[in-house]
Amino acid sequence: MKHPKESWEWFGSAGHHCASRWCRFHLTTKVGPWLVSTVGEYVPPRDVQRIRAEAREPAWFRENDHFRGDAWDYAYLDRFGYEEVGHNRSYETMVFPAGPPCWTETCSCGLPSQDGAAEDMRGYNSAREATEGHMSMCEKYAEREIGEKEQE
Repeated sequence: MKHPKESWEWFGSAGHHCASRWCRFHLTTKVGPWLVSTVGEYVPPRDVQRIRAEAREPAWFRENDHFRGDAWDYAYLDRFGYEEVGHNRSYETMVFPAGPPCWTETCSCGLPSQDGAAEDMRGYNSAREATEGHMSMCEKYAEREIGEKEQE
């Protein structure tokens, strides 16, 4: 293995996706020169939830519009579940070349930056598939060097 598991770096933040701050599931791992990021369980902000709920099921929305805070979240998730993070997928893993780590005055989390140019991607529809897929992608990239293309 070119990048053994002992050298992998794990991060508690999502490593990609424009709506990742509303994803309740995220795994991010730096494997050698790559950043492997998995996100899912997307719950949009409450104003978006209300718009979607009213458009999808107006009667349900009228019955539940009085809920606020956690009570609204519970009712919304119970009725509609998580939103997709992409077409026909509730979770996704993407791999990017890892950029410089974050060491700003306000954050300093150490999470590598990425430029949005994904080298690889997989989609899933369960947390189990997403977890297994994330680890599989990490193992796949642990065997590669930068610039090395996949064998056909």
